[in-house]
Amino acid sequence: MTPVRIFITGMGIISPVGRGIPKTIRAIRESISGIQPLTLFPIIKGRPLPVGEIKDTIETGSVPRTHSLALVAAREALSNAPGEPPCAIVIGVTTGGVLTTEENLKRGSTDPQSFAYHSVSSVADYLARELNCRGPVLTISTACSSGGVALKVAANLLKTGSVKRILAGGVDALCRLTYYGFNALQLIDPDGAHPLDRDRKGMSVSEGAAMLVLEAHEKPPANADAQVLGAGLACDAFHPAAPHPQGAGGIAAIQAAVEEAGVALADIDYINLHGTGTIHNDLSEASAIDTLFGDCKPLLSSVKGAFGHSLAAAGAIETVISALCIKHGRVPANTGCERPDPALKLDPIMKPARADLDVVLSNSFGFGGNNSAVILAKPAFDRRPKETAAPAFLSVVGSACITGSGRTEQTLEDLFQGKGCRGMPPVAEISKNLAPATVRRMKRLPRMALALAVAAHEASGLPTSPAGVFFGTGWGALSETYDFFDNMCQATEELTSPTNFVGSVHNSPAGQIAIHFQSTGPNITATGGDYSFEQALMTACLLAGDIADGEAMFVIGADEYHEKLSPLFDRSLLPDVRPSDGGGALCLRKADSQSGMRVRSAFFARAENHLEIISMLIEALGGADEITEKYGALLGGIPLVARKQGENQLKDLLAQTGFKGPVIDYRKYTGEYASASATATVLATRLVQSADVPAELGGEKPGCLSGRGALVIGLGRHVTAIEVLP
Repeated sequence: MTPVRIFITGMGIISPVGRGIPKTIRAIRESISGIQPLTLFPIIKGRPLPVGEIKDTIETGSVPRTHSLALVAAREALSNAPGEPPCAIVIGVTTGGVLTTEENLKRGSTDPQSFAYHSVSSVADYLARELNCRGPVLTISTACSSGGVALKVAANLLKTGSVKRILAGGVDALCRLTYYGFNALQLIDPDGAHPLDRDRKGMSVSEGAAMLVLEAHEKPPANADAQVLGAGLACDAFHPAAPHPQGAGGIAAIQAAVEEAGVALADIDYINLHGTGTIHNDLSEASAIDTLFGDCKPLLSSVKGAFGHSLAAAGAIETVISALCIKHGRVPANTGCERPDPALKLDPIMKPARADLDVVLSNSFGFGGNNSAVILAKPAFDRRPKETAAPAFLSVVGSACITGSGRTEQTLEDLFQGKGCRGMPPVAEISKNLAPATVRRMKRLPRMALALAVAAHEASGLPTSPAGVFFGTGWGALSETYDFFDNMCQATEELTSPTNFVGSVHNSPAGQIAIHFQSTGPNITATGGDYSFEQALMTACLLAGDIADGEAMFVIGADEYHEKLSPLFDRSLLPDVRPSDGGGALCLRKADSQSGMRVRSAFFARAENHLEIISMLIEALGGADEITEKYGALLGGIPLVARKQGENQLKDLLAQTGFKGPVIDYRKYTGEYASASATATVLATRLVQSADVPAELGGEKPGCLSGRGALVIGLGRHVTAIEVLP
């Protein structure tokens, strides 16, 4: 069988230099800069700092700015690649609807409807609804590497053969959180970014969106702009916000991308640098490039002096720019740099130039030491990328959970007795397996995530640390987010806490786990509301081939309840619902045999306007007979906001399959929090391990599993399935 290759068949972009591909090409040719003083929202004190603000008129309608930018780029990409709607959507986002949330909070709104588009994942869901995508909808939130990581995840999904056409990219809009947050970290250049310049002082915060249509083909299609040869991911595991001084994670990501692409470093003709213009970031990346390429460096430049740093959108925007460079034989200038810093040992392109480019490397690095590197090539480039097969299953070697009942054993004891585990565990209970010095600056969610990781690793008995971290969270660190906003408003906006800003980023808990365990492999945070843990597990299954044989990985889901923000954001939290939070963690390895407990993400699709979704689920699981033979228990998760829809889906599933085993409506036991499915999956592993469903939990249908597994189903707006097999 000829291995599939991944081609870019459509691109769309909106950035500070203009809307659309033609204006972007002109900006590259003429070195046009879009950096200007901020006008999007009023600055209470001081002069507006230069930012990359989009001046084109954007019709936002009833949705936030981020969502509108994403749709502009998506529609252009799909118009350039006409055909069926995308089979899946994978995008990187960090801010979601935060700009609108800020305005709502400042005016004191307490109407949950006004926060309907706050979540980071709501951008991808909005695109799916507008573009009629019924397949998996994944949101990656790994700070400034999000766009690059999304492309890697999308490419690996295409390689499974389960989908043929994916919309992938990244988007972020300017907001007070990022404008004041990066300023609080003293990472903003008041005169605009000067990447690689010896007098550089910092970055220019920006906004934008770029979307790419990716398709799997054996040969280049006629409309291909470029092909994605490979991508690599790595984590510094060094610091929550600062890069590794010698660029260790950047080196590892580039090496992984080169290996997957099947090329040599000498084949790379141009490097699109991350190049933010901050002192330490440029030093770190330059050290990585010098270590790898020495005196044989290819052409290189950063475009952030012209486009600004658009955070989650940056990797996608710069992938589009890299593809345009290949297609049009152009290399963009390192705009803003007047005198290159000799300490960097780089020779950036100072003026736009012509060049015949076969292979281009694009780097994107972010908070938490998240590094991505993407390698593109001409459509006809004849090297065959390395095939990295995703394993069918992952082996469970350890598990843990934290709920209102407490830690793992107490939670499971209460669940097995049918008592439930709703509520909020005290901070002292969450942190009791962590050293006080470790959690001194951590608030609720990062403590919970790290405690889960430590407990799952201890349960595994593994002598070494897991290499990868896959974290799912519906709402991120709400305590840090609220404290940042509250402090910003109380202090006339400018005196904000850098610690709260760094902690508010969704991938901050995963970064803390990586630092604690020195986990330098892929570090992915997925956020999909009530289906966030499912996204994390799906991503782990897709990227497990990038983890060395014998090494382990964490898959964790956790969410915190916040008395101010949770009732505004989570529509399942009605006034009479008991506040609950918690999560679950699995320590996994690639399954190398049929022995031992195994887990996999078996199904993920949108339910809206999808009448055949339950039939598709049954087919994906092997048919009705296979389901009744393979599974002895079914754990169904129905968020309260979608209770009626989910109950109807469950009835349909039971009617079509004739399943007679125990059905556990697990949210009635765990309470309402986004990552309840992580706790349910830990419960499923224990049920399979004990081979018994107690009467107190199974209701009228307790019984022995008799060597069969358990199926964890997510119902409602999305339908998902996680298999746990003995």
